[in-house]
Amino acid sequence: VQLVESGGGSVQPGGSLTLSCAVERSTRRYSMGWLRQFPGKDPEGVATLDDYGTTKYADSVKGRFTISRDNAKNTLYLQMNSLKADDTAMYFCAADRVRRVVTLSSIATAREVVRGQGTQVTVSS
Repeated sequence: VQLVESGGGSVQPGGSLTLSCAVERSTRRYSMGWLRQFPGKDPEGVATLDDYGTTKYADSVKGRFTISRDNAKNTLYLQMNSLKADDTAMYFCAADRVRRVVTLSSIATAREVVRGQGTQVTVSS
């Protein structure tokens, strides 16, 4: 499966961005999520949406970020509101080819997870 992210960019604190991830195959086939990676750090799970429609969020983004998907368009989204400087990172879309239920940890570390090339989000005044 190929994943292509878009929508990153620069925004001021308090602003919003929506990331999109075009999925080569039907999003119905996968549990999916968004990761982010800070310079010099391992990727961390930000949000997941599993095959049952259950969402999970990292504590640092709860109430500000929303993950969703449009199966008709084979696209995964991450709506990011009230952005902070600490949200500055490279964001990756991820698809788990095996698990129907995923966690923030598994979407970031499992071998069966495929990632896109990433899109940079910079929050700065």
